[in-house]
Amino acid sequence: MHHYFAPLFEPAAVAIVGAGERKGSVGSVLIENMLAAGYRGQLYAVNPKHREVRGVPCFPAIGDVPERVDLAVIATPAATVPGIIEQCGAAGVRAAVVISAGFSESGPAGAKLERALLENARRHRLRVLGPNCLGIMRPDVGLNATFARGHARPGSLGLISQSGAVCTAMLDWAAAHDVGFSCVVSLGGSTDVDFGEIVDYLVNDPKTEHILLYIEGVRDARRFMSALRAAARVKPVILMKVGRHPAGSRAAVSHTGAMVGADDVFDAVVRRAGAVRVRTIAQLVSAA
Repeated sequence: MHHYFAPLFEPAAVAIVGAGERKGSVGSVLIENMLAAGYRGQLYAVNPKHREVRGVPCFPAIGDVPERVDLAVIATPAATVPGIIEQCGAAGVRAAVVISAGFSESGPAGAKLERALLENARRHRLRVLGPNCLGIMRPDVGLNATFARGHARPGSLGLISQSGAVCTAMLDWAAAHDVGFSCVVSLGGSTDVDFGEIVDYLVNDPKTEHILLYIEGVRDARRFMSALRAAARVKPVILMKVGRHPAGSRAAVSHTGAMVGADDVFDAVVRRAGAVRVRTIAQLVSAA
């Protein structure tokens, strides 16, 4: 039975929208990372300015790619993203990772763009990770659709984080200690895909033996709790949630636009679900 997140975690064809040759640009780093990770599927670039990028065939628009793309990774200015999501939906793309920032976290104009992005995605039943995220890694299939420096090695840890910086810190630590990951998922603004559904996927993922969560705020609490309970029964779940102090809560609001609930309520709920909560990044790392 194919999970509906298979196009996100195990895509047969990936397109990098906004890929380019300019050294250090996000579009360039994304292509470099996919090539360096040894992605085993078909890789395409989408950019009207190029015929190829780093030897990868490049097309003016996602609809021009000659085969159906499972996963589109979008790194173009925020204003262009709702239109690109619409084109992806029309082309039969099943999942998109929106790396671009400039949505709800940037104010009312950004929030309007984010609503348009989500409406277009829902109309085509296209699932969106992000926006404003680091991306996704699935080391054992050579998928590194992130703009992180360096790679994760294959392993059994599943990491889901709202903070790209925490993903990067964990990856740096893991590389130095020979620790591998089954997947690394950066949720960013989680306008569509939130913790609950990803945890749900990892519960049944044979490659994931332990689940690590870094949480700033949960949008769909009911779904998150049922997934957390199911996961904690079969795999160790270790989570860290920021926003224990009022200043931290404010910071979490400004980063993802998600509100952080009362901390003691969260604590009780997590304990009841059977997950382990840690207080610091150091503890998260030690637990890993």
